[in-house]
Amino acid sequence: MLIKEKTPILSSEITDKAIFINRRKIIKAAAGISIASLLPGSVNAQEKKYAHIPAGPYSASLKVTDYEDAANYTNYYEFSTNKKDSTVLAKNLKTIPWNVTVEGEAEKTGVFNLEDILKNNSLEERIYRFRCVEAWSMAAPWIGFPLGAMLKQFQPSSKAKFVKFTTLYDPEVMIGQKTKALGWPYVEGLRMDEAMHPLAFMATGMYDDTLPNQNGAPLRLVIPWKYGFKSIKAIVKIRFTETMPATAWNKMAPGEYGFYANVNPAVAHPRWSQSRERILGASIFTPKRKTEMFNGYEEQVASLYSGMDLKKYF
Repeated sequence: MLIKEKTPILSSEITDKAIFINRRKIIKAAAGISIASLLPGSVNAQEKKYAHIPAGPYSASLKVTDYEDAANYTNYYEFSTNKKDSTVLAKNLKTIPWNVTVEGEAEKTGVFNLEDILKNNSLEERIYRFRCVEAWSMAAPWIGFPLGAMLKQFQPSSKAKFVKFTTLYDPEVMIGQKTKALGWPYVEGLRMDEAMHPLAFMATGMYDDTLPNQNGAPLRLVIPWKYGFKSIKAIVKIRFTETMPATAWNKMAPGEYGFYANVNPAVAHPRWSQSRERILGASIFTPKRKTEMFNGYEEQVASLYSGMDLKKYF
């Protein structure tokens, strides 16, 4: 089933990635034919790794942001506070091999190779809207698998109320970790029911290919109803815990960045409004888009927060 958008994104709001859209049409019309033989010469040198991954049941019908914009405008403080510098600085990050340590309140803990994790989780594509707390947004086609499906494989116990994620700590490569921009390593967390929600996603690719380093390779979280800083990159540790984990931005500025970080146009950041958003890659003449509650996923996730004061627990 497709996620229904309450306010459709106009074609003028987000740059259409024509090659991406054409590839999807080709796959549907000519299954089994080499994509490389059908695409224009400028892009057919090598077929992308995930070109044949099927669309998942929770993928939204949205035009996607141009790849160059999505891949070269990133917040990755482990490398730089400049959004474009990370594209260059992250090239030195080695993502093969990659291990993920699982700890805490679960039956199956230990160190797991990412390749083994991928073998146990079927990949799918999900086009999600992505909303940054800085009031800009995009729509990206992620490749990955449901977060909850992976977490269940570790058999968390009844004591596990939260799940904590930790980014790689390697200041020699991630040179931004030599600064005091944030407390390192970067940590994020979810309540267990949030983590098990079918929209919660673990991404290992985007735009039919592996994740670029600057976008969180080789493994990142994607939680579409929350602000982007919740979608932690380069995950090396997962811990099941009874208590709410102290997270990076919440520790740095608790009055500005809450643990839940649900997209909420009614709750302004102390330094700017969250009621509207700039579409990444759009013309300077394009009006800002009205921000939707839970980033347009209210119907799917609002029940997670029933009875909570969402202005207090922002």
